[in-house]
Amino acid sequence: MTILEAQQQVDSWIKTVGVRYFNELTNLGILMEEVGELSRLMVRQYGEQSFKESDKGRDIADEMADVLWVLICLANQTGVDLTAALQKNFEKKHIRDANRHKDNEKLQ
Repeated sequence: MTILEAQQQVDSWIKTVGVRYFNELTNLGILMEEVGELSRLMVRQYGEQSFKESDKGRDIADEMADVLWVLICLANQTGVDLTAALQKNFEKKHIRDANRHKDNEKLQ
């Protein structure tokens, strides 16, 4: 699935099953919640915190997909073509960071 196809499929689902988009600020809040849920699992899986009973059965991939879903919703609502935005971001990083990381002694 391409990013464009994902944007189209989310839009179709929202308009048929979801009835309508939540407003942009609500979706921003939901995005922060979803990032928090992903963070909680990442900290427990790869960090030093232990799992709690409420963490059992949760999946990092599913949490990442939740974050992506809401990000796509926000892109659709604000007219952002995520494919074009990501391509532009790659170009920016190639120019700005061409040698930045290679020259970073901390990464050697």
